[in-house]
Amino acid sequence: MPLFEVQVIIENKPGMNDPEGETILNDLVLKGSYSEVKKIRSAKMLKFHISSKTKDTAEKTTKKLCDELRIYNPMVSKVTFSAKPI
Repeated sequence: MPLFEVQVIIENKPGMNDPEGETILNDLVLKGSYSEVKKIRSAKMLKFHISSKTKDTAEKTTKKLCDELRIYNPMVSKVTFSAKPI
């Protein structure tokens, strides 16, 4: 059975506070050398190696296990799943 790497990117939904991104932006502003940067959003990325027949089923399996394990909070998080063969 083919092996896929599924990347799960978890970030706060638009409009939600992102303290980590704001801290990084404030540090850049204080240093004064990156004034062209206006906004930074932080995210977490998880990588799963999944044996699956297709890319779609690898993504669905990963989504199901993330939901069951409560890896993210759907009320405040936007989650993206993308699989590629390895």
